[in-house]
Amino acid sequence: MKDEFEFIKRITPAKKNQQSITVGIGDDAAVYEAKQGFEQVVCVDTMVEGIHFRKDTLLPKHIGYKALAINISDLAAMGAVPLYYLVSIAIPPHWSDNEIDDIYRGMTQLAENYKMDLLGGDTVSTDDKLVISVTALGHVEKGSALLRSHAKPDDIVFVTGVVGHSAAGLDLLFKHGVHAKFTPNEKVLVGKHQMPMPQIEAGRCFISSQLRMALNDISDGVASEAHEIAEASEVTLLIEADKIPTGMELECYSREKQLEYALFGGEDFQLIGTVQQKEWQRLNDTCEKHGIILTAIGYVEEGEAGVFLMDNGKKRKVDKKGYNHFKK
Repeated sequence: MKDEFEFIKRITPAKKNQQSITVGIGDDAAVYEAKQGFEQVVCVDTMVEGIHFRKDTLLPKHIGYKALAINISDLAAMGAVPLYYLVSIAIPPHWSDNEIDDIYRGMTQLAENYKMDLLGGDTVSTDDKLVISVTALGHVEKGSALLRSHAKPDDIVFVTGVVGHSAAGLDLLFKHGVHAKFTPNEKVLVGKHQMPMPQIEAGRCFISSQLRMALNDISDGVASEAHEIAEASEVTLLIEADKIPTGMELECYSREKQLEYALFGGEDFQLIGTVQQKEWQRLNDTCEKHGIILTAIGYVEEGEAGVFLMDNGKKRKVDKKGYNHFKK
């Protein structure tokens, strides 16, 4: 990249989606008006080349899309409305201007779905790997944020959508590369890895239900996210293996492989939560009216903070493992 300031001009949006913006890109900091009766929600995630993405599995537009999707999924898990985002990027010499522009186009494509505005960020050079860090901001009605710590004994454990697709898609990309010719079934799995859809609509539906719920997004696999709810709520989550929804696209895989993808694969960006048994049917019916599919996969018990799996009539403890950046 020869000129940082020319680059900033290229990525500056031509329009504002949120009229609350007072000052956008082009000054020392962005300024926006906060709504009364709402709490601000902020999250940040960083992606590093070779650890979180590779050029042989993701095109530049996919990298940008996922960098923002990770953060929007965190907002969804709080029940928040996405509003703004900021991007800091460290660019090495082996990335071209066109590739960097495509990264931002991928983010813009997803941001438009939620009318999010890019407020700014930082651009630096590096001699090593590309690093992209995205901060997303949203808001949620005061006192309504959905937290991991809200689970209680006898709650139903549920997930949205299907799980395990992203991990299966990544395996296909590792085997065949980003430019391979995939079957229609494989394209679905690859697409779920490259361009997963955060569950903002589900999060907002949960907020509107005004129920006590625990919620977490599935970024590191069902097992890891269930553990986070169990630890935050100090309860035991019991997951029933045969109830985990993996979808028809995984039917060609062995049952063991389907479970591995679902429990430990990650990056599905679905949601896992708990709700009172007496409220389960009402919540399920409300979500179904909005095209949101929920599946009950277990329940909450008193006991140590942990996760157990019922599989073929046997109960076993599930390790807290998924994608961990510091373990090989």
